[in-house]
Amino acid sequence: MSYDGVGLRSVMRSAAFLTAGALAVPLLAGCGAEDEPSRPLAAQDIAPAARAAVADGGTLHWAVDTVPETFNTFQSDADATTTRIAQAVLPSLYRLDAYGRARRNADYLESAKVVDTEPKQVVLYKLNQQAVWSDGREIGAADFAAQWRALSGKDSAYWTARNAGYDRIEKIERGDNDLEVRVTFSRPYADWQSLFSPLYPKDVMGTPSSFNDGARGTLKVTAGPFLVKKVERGREQVRLTRNPRWWGQPAKLSEIVLKAVPRADRAAALASGKIELAEIDPAAAERIAGAAKGSAAGPLSGPGAGRTAAKALRSWALAHGSDEEAAEEETYARKKLRKAIAKWEKQQKALRDFEVRRSLEPAYTQLALNGAEGPLADERVRRAVARALDRRELAELVLKPLGLPARPVGSHLALSGQEAYADNSGALGGHDTAEAQALLADAGWVAGGPIKEEKPEEEKAEDKEDKEDKEEKGEKAAGAEGKKAGDEGEAEEDSDGTYIVGEDDKARRDSDRDPEGDGSGRQLAQEGTQYQNAHQGGAPGAYAPKGTAAPAGAAAGALAKDGKALSLRFVLPSGPGSEPLRTVAARISRMLEKVGIRTETVKVKDESYFKDHIASGQYDLALYSWPATAFPATDARPIYAKPVPGADGSLSVEQNYTRVGTDQVDQLFDQAISTLDAEEERSLLRKADSRIWAAAASIPLYQRPQLTAARKNVVNAGAFGFQTPVYEDMGFLKKGAKPAPGPSSSG
Repeated sequence: MSYDGVGLRSVMRSAAFLTAGALAVPLLAGCGAEDEPSRPLAAQDIAPAARAAVADGGTLHWAVDTVPETFNTFQSDADATTTRIAQAVLPSLYRLDAYGRARRNADYLESAKVVDTEPKQVVLYKLNQQAVWSDGREIGAADFAAQWRALSGKDSAYWTARNAGYDRIEKIERGDNDLEVRVTFSRPYADWQSLFSPLYPKDVMGTPSSFNDGARGTLKVTAGPFLVKKVERGREQVRLTRNPRWWGQPAKLSEIVLKAVPRADRAAALASGKIELAEIDPAAAERIAGAAKGSAAGPLSGPGAGRTAAKALRSWALAHGSDEEAAEEETYARKKLRKAIAKWEKQQKALRDFEVRRSLEPAYTQLALNGAEGPLADERVRRAVARALDRRELAELVLKPLGLPARPVGSHLALSGQEAYADNSGALGGHDTAEAQALLADAGWVAGGPIKEEKPEEEKAEDKEDKEDKEEKGEKAAGAEGKKAGDEGEAEEDSDGTYIVGEDDKARRDSDRDPEGDGSGRQLAQEGTQYQNAHQGGAPGAYAPKGTAAPAGAAAGALAKDGKALSLRFVLPSGPGSEPLRTVAARISRMLEKVGIRTETVKVKDESYFKDHIASGQYDLALYSWPATAFPATDARPIYAKPVPGADGSLSVEQNYTRVGTDQVDQLFDQAISTLDAEEERSLLRKADSRIWAAAASIPLYQRPQLTAARKNVVNAGAFGFQTPVYEDMGFLKKGAKPAPGPSSSG
């Protein structure tokens, strides 16, 4: 998981992803049209071309974010580049199609099916008889067994980040011949197709030492259309070359060079010829679009731009030196600006050879609400935040300027086009300012109430000194002999004369909320109060109790309760690549202000955003993304699992960084992962999604844009959408050939 969005399953399931009896509460059915299959909102845009139209040979330079620390996707520091390399060089028994659905990979599997369910589930894999590792050894049961032992979680000597699914395997055996592998499960496992993708050789998985260290620097044995030729950390790149033992369709490219290029530098790297393919941000996309139209306009061009900058420098020089120095500064500024403009125009000319390929990334951006403590521990406040949001407006803010479909995401567990997708947002309800205000009023947040201001430390020290002086003179504090603060019918008055709303029974309510007095009642947000008036299929508690009116003028001033204003800490990354996220946050803040919720924006360094704030719970509101998965029963469970308090007082949250969970959601996930009926699994997942919506701790907003700059003659590559890239088909178009008709690419 990552606020920047990492649409990669192996990273998502990592524990470190910067990226997983009958109850009285009735189950909610999914509110979407379950019988009508959805379609992806945007098709992939990869300039498709028949293999016959693709030239043989050539090197594709492809920008990535990093040179990976490890080539083992099952380790905690695996990243998006780790997964990209694994896709090109290792077996994947299943890969995703354009609808985000798992499909058998015939290069490795002739067939795979459940052959027994009683007394145990048994899956029989029949391998492609040509499938071999790059050292010539056949892929077989020994590789499957080694990976199972490494990832089963039974041996702590293996430093694994995850073991979901592998912990359900009881044994792995050779079938009737070397090409058959029988996998017996100790418990039914619906997502068995998620296993062994990627599949590593037993050389990597066979022992703890080889698992922990054998694939960190490189991969010596592989089995894909490419193999790892060289890892050049000094040059920040990884070279992949054709695998001479590859038995499938031969790779069109001779080499793929994955080069680490910061996103802010990618437009310049494209223009200089260092790379031909790169994911880019909207600013770079706009620049390439301008180049295609013949415009060289940029931040240093335009009428009077040079004169304005030179004038500013001259004014500075006059303030700090002589007229002669000012003249020199002005001359220098003009020369520098002319040089910068010439460089910009040269780059713009080079960028005319590129186009922007657009789709939607298989990931969605959400607003996360930390329900561990503070105002958001009350589900009514969380629901009020959700009802205050116009999610369609937010989707349009991000996607409409990019020419992409702007539709809010309706599910936490799947995206439009995937089999499990249904719009279950009705369990919470849509944008309704009046309803949001009513929920806040019911939670005790009132408009115009007195607020106890926290004094600076200096003033507190002065007050203490004054009080000591008065006591020395025999004076009594105001109210010492009068009515006690908190007597019935009186609001408590602080020593500075400020009335504190509701302070008279605050201690009693705190005691009710936390009867043990150890803070555990505030630490974990669970089911909370369930109200009786569910509206139109919505979850109990999604609406204010009947008759609760939206207070007049609620948005006119700060809402207050117990002497405190309703203000939420909105934590955001500060890096240049996070500007779109901050734009969305600003719009959200304005929406919340309309219902009386104030926000305090806190910008933090990108590198500390997730680890020090999201994962540690140091936020009220935050924006980050989760990738889609073909196996939500396995992959999404740790994201929404109910946090578990530890014996030492700590809270085990897995990947549930909102810290809000329910037993019922856990139960539905457990049922979904244990059924072998695909339709029943989808139904259970939709019910779980409805309950997650009702909890109002994670509010899906929009599917992330996927913008890829590609040289115009690069084909079968670009904005892939859901589909796993087919690396052997990528390449450069033959001279005179044309790509097949597909989604129009815009320059």
